Amino acid sequence: MVCIPCIVIPVLLWIFKKFLEPYIYPLISPLVDRIWTRKPIQESNNTNKSKVDCKGADTNGLPRKGPTEISDKKKD
Repeated sequence: MVCIPCIVIPVLLWIFKKFLEPYIYPLISPLVDRIWTRKPIQESNNTNKSKVDCKGADTNGLPRKGPTEISDKKKD
């Protein structure tokens, strides 16, 4: 059995999105634009930040536990 909110909430959201939002959004959008200002993202010219040393990391980029060098010698 499916609970009532699992049926009612998606239906109400669909009704809002389909029928009410086209009328409400033009009224609210000027207010939201004044309150929520968008600041431009400044790009830096420093390319050194993107270079990462991956010698001590595994394939996922996470640091490995244990020695980073693999030895071919057998230990007695």
